[in-house]
Amino acid sequence: MYWTMNTLPLPQYVELGVHSLSGLLWTLLLLFLWHCYRMGSDLSLPGHAHAGKLKSNSRRSMISRGVSCIKTKGSARSKQSRSDQIGPFISMDRVKEDEQGQGYLTPVLSHSLFPAQATAEAKKLYKALQEYAKRYSWVGMGRIHKGLREQVKQNDLPAIQKPHLFFLPDVPSVPFFPRDAHRHDIELLEANYPVILAEFQAVYQRGIDSKTGWTCVGPKGQAVFPLYNAGVYMAGNCRSCPCTYRTLLSLRTFINSNSLGSAGFWLLGPGASLASSYGPTNTRLRCHLGLQTPPLCELVVGGEPQCWSEGHCLLVDDSFLHTISHKGPPESGPRVILSVDLWHPNVAAAERQALDYMFSPDL
Repeated sequence: MYWTMNTLPLPQYVELGVHSLSGLLWTLLLLFLWHCYRMGSDLSLPGHAHAGKLKSNSRRSMISRGVSCIKTKGSARSKQSRSDQIGPFISMDRVKEDEQGQGYLTPVLSHSLFPAQATAEAKKLYKALQEYAKRYSWVGMGRIHKGLREQVKQNDLPAIQKPHLFFLPDVPSVPFFPRDAHRHDIELLEANYPVILAEFQAVYQRGIDSKTGWTCVGPKGQAVFPLYNAGVYMAGNCRSCPCTYRTLLSLRTFINSNSLGSAGFWLLGPGASLASSYGPTNTRLRCHLGLQTPPLCELVVGGEPQCWSEGHCLLVDDSFLHTISHKGPPESGPRVILSVDLWHPNVAAAERQALDYMFSPDL
């Protein structure tokens, strides 16, 4: 049975006064009830699709996360009950991932065991990731989970980029990044170059010794004055360089909460060179602010050579194979840079939070 507007018992309007408003409200109420009745009648008819379903394609990515939709049956199945017509909806993108085995969290959902041949460090990181997901969520953890499971494969493949600790997949990278990747932090460091240089000279004149906060890492004048060492704040050294310390805290992407991040003054004496090596991870960039850059100092990353310049920054992805050399004469003095570890621009905020937890100095 269908109702029309002519069958609705509408109240008579009064031209002026409160009764006109009351009549309007009654009219709207009756129209709403009539609309609801029509919708219910349409849904009850077999094979009659609701108009709202025509727009459901634009929302499939949201519906596929736990919501079931009603499947429309043909006229040959019109006599089946509605309970037989309801089933889980899975988006085509998710189906393709599952068929190819490429879903980031497929091993988690299928309760697959972590690779037995994984290193002890990878297993420790995987356990930390599980603890983090229990406290917070698996949302946004797909790339980290995939990286931990495929760490063994990365170690077996010779490559020009091969971080030895953790590799985050699907992160676009180049040996040297443009300034725009971290423009704010670079401009802040370069603006404070004079005061940073003055504070370095003050601690350098006190002598390179462990008692004065220096750490010698090799012969021929290789030394470091750390302000942050593997995510640990060096209180005494930071008090000796208060302006540099405040500048570090003003950076937006400085890694200061986990063992992947460090900052400090690095010295390399004349005639010294550092052998080819890989950094621990591709989730960070090293920012080198040139403080003293004698001639014949060179940095080669991924086969691309670069030279430092005083008062200017270089953004380096040290997960690429890199070498450092100072071939200047003895009287040229040491090469000095302020090295600061920044987050890779393609690491999301949720991933940064998880990595802070996984690589916490306290774990």
